[in-house]
Amino acid sequence: MHTDAQEQTILVLNSGSSSLKFGLFARGTRHTHASDTAHADDDDDEALLLEGAAEGIGRGDGRLRIKASDGRVLLQQEQRLETQTDALQKLSQVLAQQHHARPVAVGHRVVHGGPHLRTHQRLTGEVRRRLREALHFAPLHIPPALALIDEATKIFGDATHFACFDTAFHATLPPRAAQFALPRRYADAGVIRYGFHGLSYESLVAQLGAALPPRAVFAHLGNGSSVCALLDGQSVDTSMGLTPTGGIPMGTRSGDLDPGVLLYLMRAEKLDADALETLLNRHSGLAGYADGESDMQALEKRAASGDAQAALAIDAFASAVRKMIGGYAALLGGIDLLVFTGGIGEHSAQVRRRVCEGLAFLGLAENDPSGPNDLAGKVRVLHTEEEKQIARHCRALLRDETAQSPGAGPR
Repeated sequence: MHTDAQEQTILVLNSGSSSLKFGLFARGTRHTHASDTAHADDDDDEALLLEGAAEGIGRGDGRLRIKASDGRVLLQQEQRLETQTDALQKLSQVLAQQHHARPVAVGHRVVHGGPHLRTHQRLTGEVRRRLREALHFAPLHIPPALALIDEATKIFGDATHFACFDTAFHATLPPRAAQFALPRRYADAGVIRYGFHGLSYESLVAQLGAALPPRAVFAHLGNGSSVCALLDGQSVDTSMGLTPTGGIPMGTRSGDLDPGVLLYLMRAEKLDADALETLLNRHSGLAGYADGESDMQALEKRAASGDAQAALAIDAFASAVRKMIGGYAALLGGIDLLVFTGGIGEHSAQVRRRVCEGLAFLGLAENDPSGPNDLAGKVRVLHTEEEKQIARHCRALLRDETAQSPGAGPR
């Protein structure tokens, strides 16, 4: 057990459907760059020691990269990684080689916990059981997350493991936003709007601090994309619904559809639930518009070369985001701040400009910010800090457990 608070490291594992991001944090002095001024007096925040990502898991173009907080590359491999557990084993070897203290806690990002898991909490046997029961809510994400939890528990058996849920931030949704227009028994059974990207949105709230105005809209745009309306820092509506498939079109996910489309596919093409799931989650969205291409940078290059389908994909995506923002402006009675984040939100100036086209009447400037942390009117670009947010939750949960059991420090 580590007694020095700054040696009590926390490992964060951010599990995606085909990727694994991670970060190792120690308690330390808050960063001093401009975007963190709201926390300048907070010396209890999480300092990054190393970070990395495994991408393309299960594909031939997989890669693993681990780097120190000063940018030094500790490991870079271009190889096929069959599972997230393969990447985790490599990570554990690097941690040992770098002589970092073994983590006192491991925080796991869990996309969906179903109706019974809506708060960040210790990973107990009961929590795992509830996660297995919730498989049908996020079939692409929960199975690999459970496998990763099992492996991490073996490798870091002396650490306390916590589950941090993407749905927790949206537990504040009012009934009009949470409930679908279905008979009430379905809502009672957990068929409601849960919302996702909650840890990303939490991190934006933390970064903005006192600078967050009453009426804000956050747009997390990436391979998975969603938009969230916030009133006084709380989620009051969001585009994703029961699962991460709903809302605006995404990389390979359809977003919202007329329910009649699904009925047509079931009747005319005899698609069953599994076939529909594959179609809606893996072959739709931008990939559906553009003959299988889902990467925004590739789409922008194709569109610039005159590819009509790529141009359509970009236009449909930006228009869907813009319509969502306009709807939330009506819901909130105006927008004081619009924040872009996520891979597309941060790095595609073209998408940001297209989204803001026609929103000048809301005071949202069409002249796009030039990069992260730049402010143009009421539009801002921020880097999401999901891993740091998970580390914060784990540290707080450890403190709570210690306070409830005096003398029994973290395992």
